[in-house]
Amino acid sequence: MDEIVEFYGKYNEEKRLISPYGRVEFLVTMHFLKEEIGDRKGLRILDVGAGTGRYSIPLAAEGHLVKAVDLTPYNVGILKQKADRQGVTLNAEIGNALNLKKNPSDAYDVVLLFGPMYHLFSEAEKVQALSEAKRVLKPDGKLFVSYIMNDFAVVKFGFMENNAENSYYSGKLDEAFHVLNEKKDLFSYDRTEDLDRYNASCGLKLRSRIAQDGPTHYMRKTVSEMDEPTFLLYLKYVISVAKRSDMTGASCHVMDILVK
Repeated sequence: MDEIVEFYGKYNEEKRLISPYGRVEFLVTMHFLKEEIGDRKGLRILDVGAGTGRYSIPLAAEGHLVKAVDLTPYNVGILKQKADRQGVTLNAEIGNALNLKKNPSDAYDVVLLFGPMYHLFSEAEKVQALSEAKRVLKPDGKLFVSYIMNDFAVVKFGFMENNAENSYYSGKLDEAFHVLNEKKDLFSYDRTEDLDRYNASCGLKLRSRIAQDGPTHYMRKTVSEMDEPTFLLYLKYVISVAKRSDMTGASCHVMDILVK
């Protein structure tokens, strides 16, 4: 975990999230979050892996009771500063998705697990994080979990950036082109069948699977150069196809919406 803390102490996560491609991910995610939450206010929300508050702060501003947890002290500090500047009230503390011991069972209407799965490398750890999130979720609550997808990594970082041959012959990719993750790589990649297996291990039921950014990361330059009307039309397209099973495996980020 020290490597992750060090990485986010240097990496400008805030800049990524407000970039044009990060904006797509955020707006699509918020669209489906609000679709599930409806017009209810005052929900108890736990944001695990909250980063600098990209989701915590808007949700708190909308009247929800938000607790934000992140592994990185730097991110928690930025989150608190942003909340203070915007006059938003929420709780923010350092914590680990693998052990949410400060949080009672059956306590939250909504649990967000948007960052941790990017950095957990073993199936046991991913199941543990899901199990902890499930534990603190109310019986009728909803769990939102994001992953980075394997085939996006193969296409974008492998073939588009000319690393595929070296990765394949050095054993970084197996015969089925599944990325063999190591902790030193910092990021972990999954396929939809992996997600199904994790959910089954925890006894979680899938409501929806969302392609949070669709083809956006394959065309970052194009998205960055769109004028606002074109961007809004593109966003409408991504939302319209986000639940299609033929889109989810190829998206960069995918969100599972789960219930107990």
